[in-house]
Amino acid sequence: MVAKAYTVAFQGVDARLVEVQCAVSPGLPSFAIVGLPDKAVSEARERVRAALTSLSIALPAKKITINMSPADLLKEGSHFDLPIALALLAALDVLPPEETARIVALGELALDGAMVPVIGALPAAVAAAAQDFKLVCPKACGAEAAWVGAVEVIAPDNLLECINHFNGRAIIPPAEPGEVVAEASYRDLRDVKGQERAKRALEIAAAGRHHLLMLGSPGSGKSMLAARMPGILPPLEAEEALETSMIHSLAGLLDEGGISRARPFRAPHHTSSMAAIVGGGRGAKPGEISLAHHGVLFLDEFPEFPRTVLETLRQPIETGDVVVARANAHVRYPCQFLLVAAANPCRCGYLADPQQACNRAPLCGDEYLGRISGPLMDRFDLRLEVPAVTVEDLSLPDTGDPSATVAARVLQARAVQSERFSGIPGCRVNADAEGELLEDIARLDAEGAALLNKAAEKFRLTARGYHRVLRVARTIADLDGAQSVAKPHLAEAISFRLLQNTR
Repeated sequence: MVAKAYTVAFQGVDARLVEVQCAVSPGLPSFAIVGLPDKAVSEARERVRAALTSLSIALPAKKITINMSPADLLKEGSHFDLPIALALLAALDVLPPEETARIVALGELALDGAMVPVIGALPAAVAAAAQDFKLVCPKACGAEAAWVGAVEVIAPDNLLECINHFNGRAIIPPAEPGEVVAEASYRDLRDVKGQERAKRALEIAAAGRHHLLMLGSPGSGKSMLAARMPGILPPLEAEEALETSMIHSLAGLLDEGGISRARPFRAPHHTSSMAAIVGGGRGAKPGEISLAHHGVLFLDEFPEFPRTVLETLRQPIETGDVVVARANAHVRYPCQFLLVAAANPCRCGYLADPQQACNRAPLCGDEYLGRISGPLMDRFDLRLEVPAVTVEDLSLPDTGDPSATVAARVLQARAVQSERFSGIPGCRVNADAEGELLEDIARLDAEGAALLNKAAEKFRLTARGYHRVLRVARTIADLDGAQSVAKPHLAEAISFRLLQNTR
């Protein structure tokens, strides 16, 4: 007799169903696991053996074979312990085989039979719901998996509770979804003295998910401005929250099963490796660009990042996803993020400061900003210089609108875009529009078309730059509540495209 249970193998945010088969047959006593297991899966036999022994369940002196199908799919992680144990218990008639055959299970077993939490409960629950199976996972993962809603989640604390549940001796109630994580207290834009143009750029970037580059001397407030971006972004919609949480589940970032409606804000250091930023490493885990999905990726000291890392951002910025290629698999992660970058004008930072003039100008600036390639620079919708703030300015009263007021305008503009792109797959904000759709939503009158053509010729805008100006102009019009893009909207969008200190 062959008993079976199911589990999942993760390929990006997708969870592929794996059938765990167990056969107990006559022969020399052995316990073999086949089906392309990695080291952690191969060691599962010792953990399972010890866990069963702690429950006074002795393994028979027979040949035990565990096969994980499909056999050519690499099985990685400790979450295979629980499905192996359930399939084995069904083969030993400790559990009803018909019950385990309708279960997707994941969880690591301690030597005393306790269940250790693992990553990926949320994607596993999605896979179980697609097959109309039950999901069995450690108690600590139950609140996270229950967010799917379309699947019954059984979350025992240990293996004995699991056995008693399926034998009908002590039924475990289905797990309940975790709490919605309360939004953190955000920093307010009113804390920033001056920098009204930079605040305006932040508002436009947040409203249309436009990538932003800030260039300015040290201490001008670039990082301070970027840190206030989360406070003006609208909360995640339900679908967006689930997509983001699935990625965070694979990275082990969900606390106590709680899902947050706040948009992610990731700020990796410039010494981060390519695998850390883009994704990869052992198990091809998601990188910072995927962890910032539907949120903000802030790269401070932008030119200090390795050139290879910066260049790998070009494709994800355009496509909204990244494919981590390995010899045996290609793993795809979504990464629709808002890129906010900050840089000094040169290595010393005082290229444009007349009182602290750089003694290697303009070569210092050319070499420093030369680390940012032209194609990558062209992908920034908004580019502006952030001037230094004088000591006198710091004593002035607060200026500009608070974050709450700006956030209300951003939310209203996002609502207009949500209605505009309703029913159009892959389009949520103006930054997603392209082709005929972009021409339709940013239709210009004769005066506006003449202005844009003149600017494109004078400043040598690329085709990408031309279209990005249209997208930004459409967002500015949305913030103004205008039905069509007018000349002032277009002029402001063009002004944010120009930057004297870039090549």
